[in-house]
Order: sequence, then structure tokens, then C-alpha cells
Amino acid sequence: MRYHCPVIIKVQEYLRIDDSNPYKAWFDSLDAQAAAKIVTAKLRLELGNTASVKWFAGIGEYVIDWGPGYRIYLARDGEALIILFGGGTKRGQQKDIDQAKALHAEYKERKKILATARKAKR
Repeated sequence: MRYHCPVIIKVQEYLRIDDSNPYKAWFDSLDAQAAAKIVTAKLRLELGNTASVKWFAGIGEYVIDWGPGYRIYLARDGEALIILFGGGTKRGQQKDIDQAKALHAEYKERKKILATARKAKR
């Protein structure tokens, strides 16, 4: 008998260059019930369950069909890493998507700069 081993994905929150954490700022503003739903969603992502994620323009939107329609905005970096940028509700969806896109672009630019710096040190 064979058992399926879930794919474990590292899920981390994006830290900006000034060490601010947009995801944590959003998460800390949630009430206890909403926070529990978000923690459950994050655990599902860590187990490789991305079925609730809608992908577009390099960004993922994890939709939680509860309350005001919570969303978590993220991006993949390879097969084993997901970066969390923030969240929101259906009401502020476009503003939240725009912010996630900007943070994703910032993340990619910083990653490129770091890779260039590492190559220069070799």
C-alpha cells in the first residue's frame, strides 16, 4: 500500500527593505475568527494545497469564502516557496491586488540585486 506524501511548501511573509511586514500589519488587524481562518489557509498552503488560489499576472489570490470574502495575496518563488504580501476583503480587492503587484515587483527587484551582488563577490 502506498501513501501520498504531501509536498511541503515554505510559506514566508515578505519583509520590505525597512523591515516592515505588510502581511503581518494586515493580519494583526483581524478579529480572532478571521485570524483563525487565515491561519488555516496558511497551513493549507504549507501542505501544498493551492486549489483555492487564483493566479494572474504572477500573483496568487487565495480566496476564503467566509465573512466579507477574505483574500490573501501571494506569489510563488520556485516550487517550494510562497511569499505572502498581504490580504484584504472583496470590498478592497483591486487596491489590495495593486499593492500585492507592487510588493511582488519590489521583491523580484531586490532578489535580482542580491543575486548580482553574490555573483560579484565570487
